[in-house]
Amino acid sequence: MAYKSTVQAVPLSTFASSALTGSYQAVNATGLPSEIFCLVITNGSSTAVTMSYDGVNDHEYMLSGGTKVINFQTNAAPNNWTALMAKGTVFYVKGTAGTGTIAFSGYFQPINNQ
Repeated sequence: MAYKSTVQAVPLSTFASSALTGSYQAVNATGLPSEIFCLVITNGSSTAVTMSYDGVNDHEYMLSGGTKVINFQTNAAPNNWTALMAKGTVFYVKGTAGTGTIAFSGYFQPINNQ
């Protein structure tokens, strides 16, 4: 499997914070369309949110107005291995209703046959 030397973005996934509850809700119900090497989470809402990658466990907590960039590739080991978030991963959020949007974006390298 050979990767192209270009980078593409997965479609932006957003969630209106006015719909937040104390239970996890899916942001991108169909999951990531491709594995990603970089994830960007932006909390453009007026409230703090808790995030999960499995809908059960708490994985991230972000204050209102926060942005987090997770570059999985910088954590690959040993040298020349790849670290990617899996295709199909669903993002979940929970919290207190507010105003504004929570957004998830990501980047991947396409395979030559894509």
